[in-house]
Amino acid sequence: MKAATIVGILLIVLGIIGYATGGLSFTHEKKVVDAGPVQISRKTQDTLPLSPILSTVSLIAGIGLVVVGAKSN
Repeated sequence: MKAATIVGILLIVLGIIGYATGGLSFTHEKKVVDAGPVQISRKTQDTLPLSPILSTVSLIAGIGLVVVGAKSN
């Protein structure tokens, strides 16, 4: 597969995820206290919002790249 086709597929998947979830959520652990043998950490969940406009642009660009990648064969 061509690089344009692969990037196009990734953009399409990103656009679909943006519409379905409204963004990407991830969890990370942060140390609150580190005093010798005592360590206290806290898990926080953050969301990276993806706007519908960005999702639409991603879908259109992805479809365009897939078409261009298919025609270049």
